[in-house]
Amino acid sequence: MILLDTCTLLWLSDRDVRLPARVEDAIRKSHPSERYVSAISAFEIGWKHELGKLQLPLPPRAWFEEACARRGIRSVPITESIAIRASQLPRHHRDPADRFIISTASELRLRILTPDPLFSPYEVDLLWG
Repeated sequence: MILLDTCTLLWLSDRDVRLPARVEDAIRKSHPSERYVSAISAFEIGWKHELGKLQLPLPPRAWFEEACARRGIRSVPITESIAIRASQLPRHHRDPADRFIISTASELRLRILTPDPLFSPYEVDLLWG
């Protein structure tokens, strides 16, 4: 079971060349019932769009819903348990959204697809390149 981080979802949707073939294969070979993205990614996408740092062809909510639906990706809500776990992680990574992604993967035992090297110190399964 896999959890896409925010940039992986964006790159997958844009067919970005930075998305390694190995990651694309992992997504393609996974069953749609085993593909996830954290709800915090919807926040990140909406926030970056609002700040003018991310251009989207649709409003953020519509883009996020369509990007997930088209690829059989389900959004994982942020539960109290995930939130508390995110607050208690070691401070290797200070980005709150990424801490939620790490916490979600840890809580649900998901493999994270991320290019972010700051995820490495955490005890989570990672795949990239």
